[in-house]
Amino acid sequence: MNKLQDWPEPIVRVQSLSDSGMPIIPERYVKPPLERPSINSTISSDVNIPIVDLAGLYGDDHALRATILDQISVACREWGFFQVINHGVSPKLMDRARELWRQFFNLPMEVKQAYANTPKTYEGYGSRLGVKKGAILDWSDYYFLHYLPLALKDYKKWPTIPSDCREVLDEYGKQLVELCGRLMKVLSINLGLGEEQLQNALGGENVGVCLRVNFYPKCPQPDLTLGLSSHSDPGGMTLLLPDNHVPGLQVRKDKNWITVKPAPHAFIVNIGDQIQVLSNATYKSVEHRVIVNSSKDRVSLAFFYNPKSDIPIEPMKELVTPDRPPLYQAMTFDEYRLFIRTRGPSGKSQVESLKSPR
Repeated sequence: MNKLQDWPEPIVRVQSLSDSGMPIIPERYVKPPLERPSINSTISSDVNIPIVDLAGLYGDDHALRATILDQISVACREWGFFQVINHGVSPKLMDRARELWRQFFNLPMEVKQAYANTPKTYEGYGSRLGVKKGAILDWSDYYFLHYLPLALKDYKKWPTIPSDCREVLDEYGKQLVELCGRLMKVLSINLGLGEEQLQNALGGENVGVCLRVNFYPKCPQPDLTLGLSSHSDPGGMTLLLPDNHVPGLQVRKDKNWITVKPAPHAFIVNIGDQIQVLSNATYKSVEHRVIVNSSKDRVSLAFFYNPKSDIPIEPMKELVTPDRPPLYQAMTFDEYRLFIRTRGPSGKSQVESLKSPR
């Protein structure tokens, strides 16, 4: 990442723009007309991504387990997104993790600025995701930190306020890594592989795990901008802890945008580009975006479960046949991530660019 030392322009905190009370957002945040949120681009409010109850996944009821596996299989193939409930992560821990980040973003600016990040690692307090000069920006601030590998875990980059921040985040990371491991086994079995094969293809125990906390300040013109532009997640799998009061995540289904309605104490799970590549597009990462609110701030925690950064990721040989040749060229996650960090969110252009020439 040595090409990405600093931001191309002075950083402006979106929260400070929101707090200023300005009635009109700066031109830098106004999206082109076709990218703006529109009521006409969403379908019935009754539609939601699948919700899967994991309670019987490891019980003695084999029929129930088979049903859960099938529900996840359908969700991965048809949606790329699903919610999980009764997943084993403490609800109190989920609430505390979300609340401490809400407290952090409401700290004085000079306290937060001590954690300001750079594009080299993105770790710390940030306000833009690409380094393209003059880019149209998203209406959000964020905080990014590493859990794994341990060599990248740097407590000096973690906030110390609130006082229990590091303790809570350590436990949160531990429980979510365990949940990701269970889900990876399910995905592997559903692909017709051994339960450890997909995990091993990501690097076994040497995966990369990180957290991006998204803060979407209230916006005076939410119809003109987005909290996060349309993109598919570049990594392996994402677990999102959404805001428990303000909806905002939208998932593309066919040509429509569906606003996700989070279930209480659920995680929203989505397939990333790397699993799309490994599965030879049996599972597909799906475009999603975030809309903002005119009267309320919003916070969400995106937990990324990624491949070991320096191993080539390509379609698994068990999923390649004469009728379905490999669709993608091999690329390490480090190489892949450099593209994302240069351009910022850009639909599915990156994973499409990996397709093998025919």
